[in-house]
Amino acid sequence: MTSQRTRSRMIERLREKGIRNERVLAALAAVPRHVFIEEALASRAYEDTALPLGFSQTISQPFIVARMIEVLLEGRELGKTLEIGAGCGYQAAVLAQLTKEIYAVERIEPLLAKAKLNLRAIQQFRVRLKYADGQLGLPEAAPFDTIIVAAAASSVPPALLQQLALGGRMLLPVGKGEQYLLLVEHRAEGFVETRLDGVRFVPLLSGLE
Repeated sequence: MTSQRTRSRMIERLREKGIRNERVLAALAAVPRHVFIEEALASRAYEDTALPLGFSQTISQPFIVARMIEVLLEGRELGKTLEIGAGCGYQAAVLAQLTKEIYAVERIEPLLAKAKLNLRAIQQFRVRLKYADGQLGLPEAAPFDTIIVAAAASSVPPALLQQLALGGRMLLPVGKGEQYLLLVEHRAEGFVETRLDGVRFVPLLSGLE
């Protein structure tokens, strides 16, 4: 279930669901998702579904990872990227296939430790992991060309807006009941918001654990 053929079937399913960017598909194909989940769930690693990580968190559905990165890449490069909610490190590993400068923050310390081990296991040393409250971003490394948020906020965290570079893009799930992806672009005239697909994410919490 961890073979290249199994991984290739996942990529074909993503194509069928509408993912068109070949760089995004290649990035997902390059990352062994089974390394990032519990051994008991390894047989489901390449299903297009979210899977539990413990601590009330999940590893994101491959389609959602692909969709979000595809939106952020459209017509541009990712540049200096910040991921909020590193979880097990999977999405950061995918992002690291597409940009040289990637930071990822996680507020649950045991998950951060898992992410470090997982990334080391696949020899991915490009990701800079930080134990931090995602609502606050990572001001010491700002500004960022791209910010991607892996948990749903009730509204756009102001600190993340402040850390988005001019010309930058941020994509995050927003909403408590009904959730949707919100694209925020930092243009010369200010921040421009575009509402995209309906989604379902765990909530973005404040504070550290």
